[in-house]
Amino acid sequence: MTLARTRLAALATSILAVILVAAGQPAWSQAKEPALPAAFAKAAAAHDVPRDLLVALAYAETHLDGHAGEPSASGGYGVMHLVSNPTNHSLERAADLTGLPADKLKSDDAANILGGAAVLRAHADKLGLDESARKDAGRWYQAVAQYGNAASPELARLYADAVYEGLGLGIDLRGVRVKPQEVTADRGDLAKARDLNARGVDAQAAVASPDYPPAAWVAASSSNYRVSNRETSYNIDKVVIHVTQGSYAGTISWFQNPSAQVSAHYVVKSSNGAITQMVRDKDVAWHAGNSSYNNRSIGIEHEGFVNDASWFTDAMYRASAALTRALCDKYGIPKNRTGIIGHNEVPGATHTDPGSHWNWTTYMNYVTGGGGTPSWTTTVDNATSGQFTASANWGTSTYSGQRHGADYRFADPVSASDPAWYSATIPSAGTYQVEVWYPADTGYNSSAPYIVATAGGNQTVYVDQRSGGGAWRSIGTFSLNAGTQNVVGVSRWTSGTGYVIADAVRISKP
Repeated sequence: MTLARTRLAALATSILAVILVAAGQPAWSQAKEPALPAAFAKAAAAHDVPRDLLVALAYAETHLDGHAGEPSASGGYGVMHLVSNPTNHSLERAADLTGLPADKLKSDDAANILGGAAVLRAHADKLGLDESARKDAGRWYQAVAQYGNAASPELARLYADAVYEGLGLGIDLRGVRVKPQEVTADRGDLAKARDLNARGVDAQAAVASPDYPPAAWVAASSSNYRVSNRETSYNIDKVVIHVTQGSYAGTISWFQNPSAQVSAHYVVKSSNGAITQMVRDKDVAWHAGNSSYNNRSIGIEHEGFVNDASWFTDAMYRASAALTRALCDKYGIPKNRTGIIGHNEVPGATHTDPGSHWNWTTYMNYVTGGGGTPSWTTTVDNATSGQFTASANWGTSTYSGQRHGADYRFADPVSASDPAWYSATIPSAGTYQVEVWYPADTGYNSSAPYIVATAGGNQTVYVDQRSGGGAWRSIGTFSLNAGTQNVVGVSRWTSGTGYVIADAVRISKP
């Protein structure tokens, strides 16, 4: 009997009392699904997993949507994306650990969350996390990375970083809330893995895309595309828009799996519009389900699920549209709905992506340059005269090439209020996107607090400044008052380790 099965047996009375509906009936046969918050709380308690971490993992995988038991592109099911494919059997593992049938784990949110918690705890047990360590969400980093079953250390880091980003920025979706919190992720050996979020001149070698430099490069398995010599062998005359039916890191990992037999040229991340190229433009990716269209098109996958609009962010639209515009200019593709089509418009297509939630009007406006610019935006650097203030405790550095402008500011973390503030003149009351820029370094803060002075009071989110630097990074959308005021602060008051960095912020109104 496994340790996890023993734990479940000991807790059977408290857990099954919630779901049993009649004597003699199978435990999950007719149970009404409890609300998601209750399901996360019960699963976390049953397997001694930090509740907020469990939610953040589910958010990174599915945005807390079970998709009515329908599988993802890689064969993952439910809120926790329990997978059944040739190289990942977390669904079967969950069934073994919980004693629940696979069909129930696929379709019932509460069962699926319980199964995901059991699998995550099993990874923690294998890593030797004792009771004390399990109370620290940061110590679960490597267990989270193993849950994702990534094809390489760099993808394992990309996957786990997305989960911990949710803890730092906070989550409020489908009735489930996680407050932004300070967490120092213990990456262990994965700290040495290539940071696929890195950008700028300090990004590690061999990251840049060979065809579209703003993107990272991670090669798909050679079993999932065909080497060609386009545009000599075929003319490229279309861009095909897809939705991944899965997460960003999971999709990249799936395209590296030889058994997938699918790929796309590019994958775009939901939260910040980051792009990874996986197949060279000259080669034929297997994305359209139609050999003629594969031969003549470039496929762009977008993180998310067709039936969930929450994945289709403005950052994603803008980044993808910039890529599509560059491809159209490079290959002479018409910038209209003849040259740019959805997967569902490919002859013989059985897929429905990008689906009804994809905003073609917004996307095409961005592609053609009409409406591609926010109605108002301002950038404030640490050197912007009259708009940045910081005490003498903040030093000035030019160390990192990922910096915005000539230099940036740094300070030690302390248990005291000493924020650096960025001031801006907000033209009118309303909702604005706030982005931050910082250089990343292993010696920078693991949980840097960014304070946003919203109309309803200060809100703080936490960013791991050890990775993902040298690019604009959204920390959310906030309601701001009109007028000249301190809008964004970088606080030193954190239990995170390493220098706190204050470089630049950008505030935009769509």
